[in-house]
Amino acid sequence: MAGTIINGMKPQTIGRVLGVGVRVAGRMAGQHLSNAGQAAARQSVAGPAGSRVPARPNLRDASQAAGRVRGGLAQGLRGFLRPFSRVGGILWLEVTGVFFLLPVLVFTPTLWRTRFSYLHGPDHRTFWAAALVVVVFLYLGVSSFVRARRK
Repeated sequence: MAGTIINGMKPQTIGRVLGVGVRVAGRMAGQHLSNAGQAAARQSVAGPAGSRVPARPNLRDASQAAGRVRGGLAQGLRGFLRPFSRVGGILWLEVTGVFFLLPVLVFTPTLWRTRFSYLHGPDHRTFWAAALVVVVFLYLGVSSFVRARRK
């Protein structure tokens, strides 16, 4: 369905965010490139017989222009990747939650098998070790999914 919500974000919203990020990055790159071209045209000086020859490039101005272009490109790229970062974080939490729940699945049968010797039986230590592992990893797995839903 086109209107369904996936992990709390509508597909139209993702497309809108990506489109805005690409437009902003393109606009910033175009402005920086036009500013660099205008600066190069201003640096040309009149030569013999009225011809225009380019002046020696000023390294400081060139490095500052390159720094501005690089900064603008980095800012546009960050804006473009921001939605992917959010979705990637949610996916990471869900995957780690699944891996935290695997020991719960492995140790639960042991816990069930040794349930009658929890106080003084022959498998007393096995029961408590399995119970500790199940409780800790159940907490970690569930809390990972809860954090993913809050994000």
